[in-house]
Amino acid sequence: MSGIDAASSAVGAAAPRPRGTQVEQPFLDAHGLSVGYGGKPALAGLDFTVMSGQRVGVIGPNGGGKTTLFRAILGELPPLAGTIEVRARCGVVPQTQRSRLDYPVTALDVSVMGTLSRLPWWRRPGRADRRRAMSALREVGAADLAARSFGELSGGQQQRVLIARALVQDARLVLLDEPFTGVDQANVDRLLALANDLASEGRALLIATHDIDQARTWDRVLCLNGRQIAFGSPQEVLVSAVLAETYTGSVLFLSHEGHDRAPQGPASR
Repeated sequence: MSGIDAASSAVGAAAPRPRGTQVEQPFLDAHGLSVGYGGKPALAGLDFTVMSGQRVGVIGPNGGGKTTLFRAILGELPPLAGTIEVRARCGVVPQTQRSRLDYPVTALDVSVMGTLSRLPWWRRPGRADRRRAMSALREVGAADLAARSFGELSGGQQQRVLIARALVQDARLVLLDEPFTGVDQANVDRLLALANDLASEGRALLIATHDIDQARTWDRVLCLNGRQIAFGSPQEVLVSAVLAETYTGSVLFLSHEGHDRAPQGPASR
């Protein structure tokens, strides 16, 4: 457990982040929530609230329930017990490996796809929709990628375009599924800065990740392993005992880049 002890000793206060003038409001409430597939809970005991303007890290082993939680928030999995109340429009940013957008579409086309959920089935996106999509690309710093094939973009570039698609949906609650996987450090830094900007606008972000070091800088951390292990500030949550329970005794290690990372293998049950 020495790796966990080393990780927990590095806990420090996150640098203050500029906030907008919006009054904080609850975007998501879960109380006694259990969800699953085919009647058996895959994730149980969820009790947490996400406020506007918050960046919430969702950590846990693969198979621990991060994707299941996102599906519950999106309404794809009805509660088996308890309640979940979502009070903001949601947008999901999938892992680029799972986005299946390798067919010939441009970055602008992908951004335009964000308009489809708001249009009647018979109406195609028009000029106003494309202008809105282009504006979203500018907001995420990807305007120069508009005419490029999405499949040819780097992982970090694709993530920014997928975030633009969520913004076109007018998402106030943004779900990011391991957005830093396969992304180089320069694009990680860009994505982190973008996450801060979106939160300062009053959006809430749930960020599934294996990077404990990044989670230390966010507003709240939710630990999952088939159930809710802990929820609270990084200083309260990212300690040895909680991490040991979250990862069922798996050893954390400190990478050569200085980032604490949790193991990404299957969860022990």
